[in-house]
Amino acid sequence: MLVVLLLQLVLLSHIVCKTHSINCSIFDDPLPIPHNFYQPGDLIIGGIVSQVFFNYNNLSFKEEPKQILIDEAISVPKNYQHILALAFAVKEINENPNILSNISLGFHILNSYFTARMTYKATLSLFSTQRKFVPNFRCHNQNNLIAVIGACFSEISTNIAVISASKKTPQLTYGTLLPSWDERIISPFLSRMVPNEAHQYMGAVRLFQHFGWTWVGLLAVDNDKGERFLQTIVPMLSQNGICYAFIIRLPKWNYVDELMQLLVQRWETYGIITEENTNVLFVYGENPSFQVLRILLFLRPIMESPPLGKVWIITSHWDFTSLSVQKTWDMQTFHGSISFTAHSNQPPGFQNFIQKIGPSWAKGDGFIRDFWEQAFSCTLRMYKGPEEEEICTGEEKLDNITGILFEMNMTGHSYSVYNAVYVLAHALNAMFESISKHRRKVDTRRMVFRDVQLWQIHQFLRHTIYNNSVGETVCFDENGELDTVLDVTNWIMFHNGSVVRGKVGRLEPHAPPGKELTIDDDQIVWHQHFNQVLPLSICNKNCYPGFNRRKKEGAKFCCYDCVPCPEGMFSNQKDMDGCVKCPEDQYPNKDQTECIPKFLSYLSYKEDLGIALTSLAISFSFITISVLLIFIKHRETPIVKANNRTLTYILLISLLLCFLCSFLFIGNPGRVTCLLQQTAFGLVFSVALSSVLAKTITVVLAFMATKPGANMRKWVGKGVANSIVLCCSFAQAGICTLWLSTFPPFPDTDMHSLHGKITLQCNENSATMFYCVLGYMGSLAIISFIVAFLARKLPDSFNEAKFITFSMLVFCSVWLSFVPTYLSTKGKYMVAVEIFSILSSSAGLLVGIFFPKCYIIVLRPELNSRQHIIRKTK
Repeated sequence: MLVVLLLQLVLLSHIVCKTHSINCSIFDDPLPIPHNFYQPGDLIIGGIVSQVFFNYNNLSFKEEPKQILIDEAISVPKNYQHILALAFAVKEINENPNILSNISLGFHILNSYFTARMTYKATLSLFSTQRKFVPNFRCHNQNNLIAVIGACFSEISTNIAVISASKKTPQLTYGTLLPSWDERIISPFLSRMVPNEAHQYMGAVRLFQHFGWTWVGLLAVDNDKGERFLQTIVPMLSQNGICYAFIIRLPKWNYVDELMQLLVQRWETYGIITEENTNVLFVYGENPSFQVLRILLFLRPIMESPPLGKVWIITSHWDFTSLSVQKTWDMQTFHGSISFTAHSNQPPGFQNFIQKIGPSWAKGDGFIRDFWEQAFSCTLRMYKGPEEEEICTGEEKLDNITGILFEMNMTGHSYSVYNAVYVLAHALNAMFESISKHRRKVDTRRMVFRDVQLWQIHQFLRHTIYNNSVGETVCFDENGELDTVLDVTNWIMFHNGSVVRGKVGRLEPHAPPGKELTIDDDQIVWHQHFNQVLPLSICNKNCYPGFNRRKKEGAKFCCYDCVPCPEGMFSNQKDMDGCVKCPEDQYPNKDQTECIPKFLSYLSYKEDLGIALTSLAISFSFITISVLLIFIKHRETPIVKANNRTLTYILLISLLLCFLCSFLFIGNPGRVTCLLQQTAFGLVFSVALSSVLAKTITVVLAFMATKPGANMRKWVGKGVANSIVLCCSFAQAGICTLWLSTFPPFPDTDMHSLHGKITLQCNENSATMFYCVLGYMGSLAIISFIVAFLARKLPDSFNEAKFITFSMLVFCSVWLSFVPTYLSTKGKYMVAVEIFSILSSSAGLLVGIFFPKCYIIVLRPELNSRQHIIRKTK
């Protein structure tokens, strides 16, 4: 393995030297770093950037080295702004007499080439004498390095941290670290200019919740960092009600031959991305992973795959940087993407500073040539190459470069570099003031800093607080991370390569839970595929109000069926897990989407049923009064006198009261009406039935007394009849009194019997007492029926038993059918059934007993004479 690494180092050094026409020997300096930028100063700030890299194939001893060699440097033009931000900050500080007066800052920026071995070499070079590679020796002209700034990629930042920590040198990184490294070793000397990336995971979750996205595709780079990301984000999504639709591992940037092989092998896997109902893709990976994804998307038309219209949610690692060879590649796939980016602002003067940049703007800038040539597609050589490239004039303007290659506004990473330089300057200033207080003689700043140890700077660095040139406070928290926010950025891609960043929100890591994310929906531009309508990303269609979700067997919890709410329940929001019951005084509407107040229901005089029953009660009452008046008028006639006129009057009056007591059941029930309803009804009917029974027994006793030798004359008379009426009536009165004194009826409401209605009713309070009243009344009716039935064959002129038999048959039939009918009805219809039973049974007695007599009295008066009766008897 070591031999292979050495061969790779030799190969790469050969490429670098050959490309830049450097006369170097691999034995004297096996790995020179031509891409560097040095500016001298009393104090030097080291910088490691990722600006240029080389593509080459992996070397092995398994076959002859026939691999293709790509020895042309490939630039990442957008990253050049990181260099400019550092240079601009140093320039401002050197021109500011209030910071580090009499001390000049310099810098030494080296390229990492996106590889670990070159990052180690570049970092060790910072600790060596200028233009010498002797990191383990300190010479008289040793660079006075005070700190290292870098880098924006996790692997490179971690590689720098390993060496800087061993040298006890402060490092300010504007990227993240690999999770596998032991941060206890490197963290004492490491400060982060961006918040921990874990905050972005929660920000993404809050973003999904904000837009209602519960079905999300995950794409992660295929390395330890991607694995750690998946182990963290998958449980976090599940805990917040979000499911992942699929997981795709993106190949990390590798050797050319291995990369192409991986892309071909995994092509079928990427077809999953086109799944229609997964409109949101959460991507985790750094810039090399983005380049791999761009290659995949570039190959889609060749593979005849449809264009992608998705919402890409991206962490701060991606800055949508484009390689110089990709400047013409379409970026419309990423139009409308949303990313969490390092917070940025625009320091005054930065625009003017970069406007002056040119091929010869600064002596010692080893990055400018590759940047200029590849950004403007020209050459700085005095002769044209084989491809007839245009010669650069040097007057090209940076604002003419498309946004995918270079941005004129300071990006988040560049802003972090800018703040890092100022943090160092203020920390050095604070350290000088602290040291000067403890010295009797005030030495010059140069003398003070000459004896300063690098580890001393870190103590002041962590406690530095200042306001930068745009008025923002810069300070670190207890974890050594910059206490700042993350910008929520909406990326707008134009067909001509222009890129516009739109700040549509912010992520505050230290905000209360649930309030970390602030976002302005109206400012977001979505992909053209969605026609500027909020994209949906759910496993299946929403369950709209009136329905609730039911889990699908064998599917993830985000996938469900929509089922209607059960009767009596409602749902008023989308995707409710269960329907809820309405309050007792409300009920669901037809669609079961809301609760509406229940109507008050009782048998009213204004409704048709109430009017009909009222009319019947009034009509029968008038008929009863008419019959009573007829009997009073003809009270001296034989037919009236034949069966005890007093009993007849009592019966007619009790029937009249029966008809009138039905009015107690109609209308809004009150306390008095509830007390009187059943008791008055039971008592009046008992009087009526007692009268009927007395009349029947009187007829039987009268005929028994007429028989020869009968000893029944003493029982014939009004005394027996009156006793029967009083005894039977008092028994019912006793039952009603007991009922009223123990369990009196009261007004009540029935919320559940009728859908959508609150029934106002009288609660009997004791079903036992209610059925005792009915049972006693039924007993009287049955006894009357039996006695009348036995006496039905007595002579007609004196006998009304057959009419009583018929009327009692009607009466018993009505009340026998009343019980099941009453129990099977609900609400006001129970009252209507009882009223109808009262009216029909009373009418049966009235018609059956008195109508035949009225017929004789009114229409056949000749039959109502003593002579007719005697003749009929004989």
